[in-house]
Order: sequence, then C-alpha cells, then structure tokens
Amino acid sequence: MAANFYYNCLDEECKRPFGALRAGHDLALTVFSRDGVFIDRVVVVLTSDADGSATEYPMIFKGKEDGVSRYDVTFRVGSGGLYFYHFRLETEWGVEERYADENETPWQLTVFSSSYKTPDKFKGGLVYQIFVDRFNKGKDEGAVFDKKGGVLKDWNAPLTVCDEDGIYRANDFYGGNLQGIIDKLPYLKQLGVTLIYLTPVFESSSNHRYDTGDYMKLDKLVGDEAKFKELIQKAADKGMGVILDGVFNHTGADSKYFNKFGNYPTVGAYQSEKSPYHNWYFFDKFPDEYRCWWGVTVSPTLNKQAPSLRRMMLHKNGVIRKWTDMGIAGWRLDVVDELEEDYVRALRRAIKQKDKDKLIIGEVWEDASNKISYDKRRHYLLGGELDGVMNYVFKNAIIDYVCGGDADTFIGKVGEIMDHYPKRSLDSCFTLLGSHDTARIKSVLSGKDVSALSKQEKLNVTLTPYEEDIAKRRLKLAAVLQYTLPGNPMIYYGDERGMEGYEDPTNRKTVDWKNKDEDIFAMYKKLGKIRKKYASVFRGTTYLETGNGMVVFHRLARSREITVLVNSSNNVQKHYIDGKYVDLLTDREYDFGDIPVAPMGAMLLARKN
Repeated sequence: MAANFYYNCLDEECKRPFGALRAGHDLALTVFSRDGVFIDRVVVVLTSDADGSATEYPMIFKGKEDGVSRYDVTFRVGSGGLYFYHFRLETEWGVEERYADENETPWQLTVFSSSYKTPDKFKGGLVYQIFVDRFNKGKDEGAVFDKKGGVLKDWNAPLTVCDEDGIYRANDFYGGNLQGIIDKLPYLKQLGVTLIYLTPVFESSSNHRYDTGDYMKLDKLVGDEAKFKELIQKAADKGMGVILDGVFNHTGADSKYFNKFGNYPTVGAYQSEKSPYHNWYFFDKFPDEYRCWWGVTVSPTLNKQAPSLRRMMLHKNGVIRKWTDMGIAGWRLDVVDELEEDYVRALRRAIKQKDKDKLIIGEVWEDASNKISYDKRRHYLLGGELDGVMNYVFKNAIIDYVCGGDADTFIGKVGEIMDHYPKRSLDSCFTLLGSHDTARIKSVLSGKDVSALSKQEKLNVTLTPYEEDIAKRRLKLAAVLQYTLPGNPMIYYGDERGMEGYEDPTNRKTVDWKNKDEDIFAMYKKLGKIRKKYASVFRGTTYLETGNGMVVFHRLARSREITVLVNSSNNVQKHYIDGKYVDLLTDREYDFGDIPVAPMGAMLLARKN
C-alpha cells in the first residue's frame, strides 16, 4: 500500500505554501493514491507540540486521472507554534497511518507569528568571521597589552597548544586588534563581504575572550571605544556592518563579577556571599562548587533570572544598549540553547528597541526549529526570538556530500531545513563551512587521518600532494554550495587563503599576510563577485531537484535564474537545459540539450534572456 500513496512536503503539488506557515494563513495539502487499494477516507491529523492536542481535517476526493486519485484539504492554523502531522487512511483493509518514514516520524509544520520580520538589508550578503587576536595587528598606541600571566608573542611565533604542566590556558596573545581590521577593510571589500562578525572583544583574560571580565569595557588589547566607532563607520562606508559576539550565558571566573583570583577591585561572587553579584551565579557549595559552562571552571554560569543582572544587560544604560547604540549591525548569541527562552526574548526586545533592522543570530548546531535542550523544547524561529542561526546542518550536509555522499541525501537534508524554517529566518542564517569551534575546512576535506596525533603534532601537519589536490577539489564544490544555498555564506577568517588546522587552538593561527593559496583565493573572489551581482537571486526562491545523480537546484528572482550543478562523483553527469545559459564560473555559454558536468565539477548556469 505504501508504494501507492504519495506525499512529499518538498513538492508544491503536495504542500502549499512551501516551508513554514505564517499564523492565520491557509495551508493546502494534497495526497495522491494509485489504484490497487480502495481508500474510503483520508484525514490529516495535526498535533500541537505545546499541549499534545490533535485536530483532524478530512480530505476531499478531487477525482481520478490515469489511475491516480487526488485528495485535497485546506485549513488555517491560527496560533503560532510547532505542530506535527500525519495522514490516516480508511481503506478496505482497515485503518492505516502514513508518516514521513518507517520510524513513524510525523511531518513537521512550523507556524510563525504573523508579525515576525527579519532584517532584509543583510539578506543575499556575505559574512566574514574574524577571530580578533589572530586576524591582523595594526599600529595603535591605544591597544595595550595588560594580561597578568599572559604572553604577547611575535605575529609569526608558533601557537601554544599546551602549557608545560599539561593545561592549555589560552593566555598566549598575538595582538590582533581593531586597527588591524580597519587596515584590511579593502581586502574584505574585494571578497564581497557585507557583514563582519567579530569574536568577543570585551575585556577578558583569555585570547578567545569567551570568558568575559567586564561587559562594559573593550579589551585593551583590541583598542578603545574611539577605535571601535571608527571601525563601524569605516566599514559602513564600504557597505559592511559589524556584528558582535554576545556571551551572555557565562562570564569568566576572572571577572569583576565573580573575581575568583582577586584581579578586580570589586567584591566578586566567589569572594563573599554578600557580594552584589552573588545571586548572579549558582553555588552548590560556596565558594568552590559552582555551576559552569560544560564543567569548565573558568566559565561560571550566570543566573539569567537575577534582577540586577537583567538590569545591567537590558536596561537603557546597560550592556546591550551601550554597544548596539554605537551602530553595530547586530549580535550573534553564543550558546543560545543555554539561555532561557524568556531571556532570549528579552534580549531581542532590547536589541531591536530602537532599530528593528538589528540582526540577531544564535549559535545552534542542530535543527533550530525543533531543538530540545535540557529536556525542554526550545523555540527560536517563531517570531519573538532569533532572526536566524549558524547553519551547522547545511555545513555538515555539504561536507558529507562533497566527500562522496549521496546527492539525494544532501537534497533531503537541505530540504528538511527549508521545510522547517520560515524563509525569512533561513535567508538570515549564516551558512558556514568552519568556525573557531571546528577544524579548518581545507584540513577536513583533505581526508587526512589525524585521529592518532596529539594537538602538538596536529599543529605541524602537512598535506601530501594528493591530499592537497583532493582538498582543493572538494573545497571548490563546497564553496559553490555554500555561496548558493539559502542563507548568507560565512567565511571563517583565512579559509579563503587556504589556511589549515584542526581543533582549537590549531584552527586559530595568525594570518600569514605574505602568502596565500592563489587558486583558492581566486575562487573565493569569483564567488564573491557572483554573489554581489546576483544578490536578488540569492534572496529569492529555491527549487530542489532529486534523482539526478548530482546536486541540482535553482535560485530564482523575478526573471533571473541560476541553476546550480555540483557533481561530487567520479563520473560525468549530464543535465538538460531548455534554453541559452552561461556558466558563471567559466563564462562558457551553452545552448539547449544535455550538457556534461565533469567529475568533481560544478557549474552555475545563469539563464540568458
């Protein structure tokens, strides 16, 4: 019977509109059944994730053609939230249930608020992530090194991956600063960058600064507030925004608020139960047993419900308002799944209070529409939370495919996210291949097995000529997909130059500004120009195809169209075109008929009008 029943949520013949549904709008569903079993009745069973209540919608028989029966239903979902649905078939053999797979997984319906909007100004753009200490060191007398116990190294000195006692303290610094970023704005411009995402810049004792010491101060090593404002203005002059990393789940143990090591003049929560910051943290046994992020004792977890903490973060003279009002483009919220939903909503209100176009991106590694964290469903894309997320799902799908994965599996993973996310969210997401939390993409794609190596050994890994070649071939395919899928591609600093590295800190080397892989750099520049020229297309509609033996999808906006063809196999694949096209990667023109896509090859076909 299953083979005689057809429903595909990615097929607009079956589900209209495609993807998530706006609350108060109609959803039309269609299923098809081929002759073989008599179906008396088909019902859609829609279940609310919030309370488990189910609503049934009988489908209407619309007729039969060539032995295929059609059943339709249209209904309206008035309240935003997460829903799941399946089909109940009443047949001559009894009642049967139809789900999305053999595990009886229902289809998902995301219903977002009718008032949900995301900033249009950043869609169709290109994001560049900068790990500030390692990007570029500019001449700035206002950037001062003052780290107790820290070491300021020469720019070309090797990384420290472990101290002599076996502990890595992230206290080796290279002095990358805001002036260094200003100096490289022309470089970012030629890549087509429209949004610069900075890892944390607030005062901290570590080089990564994810353990904040003082939210109201810039780290002295990056520069002062005047330099920060200069960066924002000069970036804006070149058409770029600056987004900050907001680490609001935890602070540093070495902070004015916790002050475990007595480096601040304040009375910290660790020092006294009478500290004004004491209820900002969770002590199981004062002072040495306290909750911290993933057990890392240098990062004690914040109590986001503490009234005085909320005042400092959210009120008009607080952290969010101070930095947002300087003109940043928005915030990336670190480990957002550690933040309570009401806190995320409060952050959104504070960030967008004066300007609705401020962007809010969350760090979520899974499907953000149905994420469960600490045994609780989290809602991020219903309207009162985030604008988008770091799209790790796309990242993993891209890597799996270019390393020899199945094309239809890739399309299925991408299609599932497209079905679950509101388009306005998906268009705001960051499509990444790597970040400060992952191995460098070139190293990953080389296929080199480094599992038996220590961090120190990984620091000095070199690729064989074969590994170098396969990494670059795969990287081209991965970058083409990254730049053309829905969302905004995000380059992790130096990937465009062919930088290598594995888990941190080996993925956080300083940029060698004298040397780069010219082939890789030329590819990124080419893709950046295509991205800029066809920005409206990359904000437009996406149509996925299956059953081609390679990845095929179309990006459309009004009369403009780009067909993306990516072949990760070792065989030539063919694609039929019904008009005149030009491959934007090679400028070669094609005219009707089957065109070959080379093994490990990619094409971006733009229709010629």
